[in-house]
Amino acid sequence: MQFLCKEYQDGNPRVRGLVTDTRIHLVPSLNPDGYELAHEAGSELGNWALGHWTEEGFDLFENFPDLASALWAAEERRLVPHQFPNHHIPISEHYLSEDAAVAVETRAVMAWMDKNPFVLGANLQGGEKLVSFPFDMARPSPATPTVAPRPLDYEDEHPELQETPDHAVFRWLAISYASAHLTMTETFRGGCHAQDVTDAMGIVQGAKWHPRAGSMNDFSYLHTNCLELSIYLGCDKFPHESELQQEWENNKESLLTFMEQIHRGIKGVVTDQQGEPIANATIVVGGINHNVRTASGGDYWRILNPGEYRVSARAEGYNPSVKTCHVLYDIGATQCNFVLSRSNWKRIREIMAMNGNRPIRRVVPGRPMTPRERLRLRMRL
Repeated sequence: MQFLCKEYQDGNPRVRGLVTDTRIHLVPSLNPDGYELAHEAGSELGNWALGHWTEEGFDLFENFPDLASALWAAEERRLVPHQFPNHHIPISEHYLSEDAAVAVETRAVMAWMDKNPFVLGANLQGGEKLVSFPFDMARPSPATPTVAPRPLDYEDEHPELQETPDHAVFRWLAISYASAHLTMTETFRGGCHAQDVTDAMGIVQGAKWHPRAGSMNDFSYLHTNCLELSIYLGCDKFPHESELQQEWENNKESLLTFMEQIHRGIKGVVTDQQGEPIANATIVVGGINHNVRTASGGDYWRILNPGEYRVSARAEGYNPSVKTCHVLYDIGATQCNFVLSRSNWKRIREIMAMNGNRPIRRVVPGRPMTPRERLRLRMRL
């Protein structure tokens, strides 16, 4: 925060462009109670683990609704996307009840996400040096007929990995941070506390490394427009004061590069023919089974890798609009606006409802109508 403010005042063109063109939200601590407890205990002998939970005993990172299980269950029943959405999946009522085992911090973060149309996010952590991306939850293996038991195998104990529809985009975002870090890709020394799990790249899918349900990353991806990753800044969770400057230098360029990725892909506004913005319109990118929605002003942002995409905009009561959008390698999102015309389906449904949702009988020229048919026609007209 100090760096952004100082460099902005000093006229740094890169920082000025970033601050001017980007809405940046910074949360110093998601778990202030746990951090204070760990800070007082000190980092020696692993006491930092005391701050992993909130004062009420919740692990915030695993306290969010498990929407992935609901999505995968609907996929197996072939309900996606016509009967079950592939984006903005609703939260179950039992999770939102007052007596649910949900931390007050988790409720606050979910309300914050619903209020702001975030597009890119990162939760900063410590104790490791890598970037983790969704899915964090491993998909349960499909049920199979009973077979003869066989010798136990380590691989059999782990469910299959499920990649998100935006797997390639998540990898790009993770690599953009890891490759700009001064030491994150130097994995020839191994990981911080065990062997390297990143295949010498400094990035890993969460379910491959540390499978968990109800993570913030999975929730953010399935309930909002936001692509969120976990960034583990360094091996020492509580660096000594003399080491802070070097840790900052290790991560400074990565943080700037990561925030700049928000301007990669497509952006635009969805309006009607009178120029009025359409909120909650759905933006569909061909080949990626995960949609996003427009914000209250009809604007949207969609992070995409370079390429050519067939994009459509759809909204209730409007005819869809389709166009081809090109994403370039240079930073700077491609403008891709949509103008939707009103559909007749709303009026057709009203007429069908007046007719008891029965097919409307076609009037045959030359054949006299019965009094009942004449009355129905007069009511429809």
